[in-house]
Amino acid sequence: MFPIRDTVPRQHFPFATWLLILINAVVFLREVALPPQAAENLMYLYGLVPARFLHPAWAAEVGYPRTLLPFITTMFLHGGWLHIIGNMWVLAIFGDNVEDRMGPIRFVVFYLICGIAAGLLHVLLNPNSTVPAVGASGAIAGVMAAYFVLFPRARIVAMFPIVIFPVFFEVPAFLYLGIWFLTQFFAGALSVASPRAAGGIAFWAHVGGFVTGLLTCWIFLRRTPPAPAAERGLV
Repeated sequence: MFPIRDTVPRQHFPFATWLLILINAVVFLREVALPPQAAENLMYLYGLVPARFLHPAWAAEVGYPRTLLPFITTMFLHGGWLHIIGNMWVLAIFGDNVEDRMGPIRFVVFYLICGIAAGLLHVLLNPNSTVPAVGASGAIAGVMAAYFVLFPRARIVAMFPIVIFPVFFEVPAFLYLGIWFLTQFFAGALSVASPRAAGGIAFWAHVGGFVTGLLTCWIFLRRTPPAPAAERGLV
């Protein structure tokens, strides 16, 4: 199922959400403008390579600088057009309403914390990996978790392809996001038994971001009265 839109109208223009999308887009365009070898070097230097942090002797031998910056920079790198378009589309759908409830500054802090937590879990569960993990999906998973908590009865218009024909339908947000999380969790569990089954997708980063979002989103909410029922997707 691919989300097309949600039914919750936003109350304010989502400045932070669109700023994050813009930064990701600018960085990606810079990536694709680089020669292939330079782009690969960029991924290894600023992407998240687990062995770099858990095997410091190897990292020093290879020539990695000692810095934790990749836990942030990896969120702004993407591996291809479909990767960035998919991530930014989902961020645009769920980010504006969550930003409404948090405010732009708190939303950005929340986003970054979820992304860092996602990266930490990925590193801890893949200690020997020398492959860079890149993408905003861990941070976006945290945003999806906040939406799950704040707008469970909203409706998500989703598309499901049957052979070559797209079928559109509405599904409650709690069901759509719950199913999404469970697929990430079980795919992550499968990847532990058979790493090749992950297909290069950092499922545990998604799980880490989502769980962090569930546990911390309350901290970042504005201290304002609840929005009218229609704005919370309840009617």
